[in-house]
Amino acid sequence: MPEEQKRQHREDDHIVYVGAKPFMAYVTGVVMQFTTQGAKEVVVKSRGKFISKAVDISEVAVKRFLVGQIEVKNVKIGSEEFINNEGRKVNVSFIEITLGMKQ
Repeated sequence: MPEEQKRQHREDDHIVYVGAKPFMAYVTGVVMQFTTQGAKEVVVKSRGKFISKAVDISEVAVKRFLVGQIEVKNVKIGSEEFINNEGRKVNVSFIEITLGMKQ
């Protein structure tokens, strides 16, 4: 595997994509990234109607599970343009919440 692909694969390992699974499945995923995989940063990504769920997941991980160990490092918001099933262009909002170990 070329070095560039290895680096990209490692970066993708510490991303949690939020969708329709149960809430605690994502919280557990974030906590496991930090505790068992030794991640220094984990990015919680979400789009559309799951944005509020991503915020809740991040807050529960920071304030209930890894109290005093991790913090919110960065929040990135924006929108992406897609072509829907009907062929129309639609904008979908996204959020990326970067959680990191405290220094």
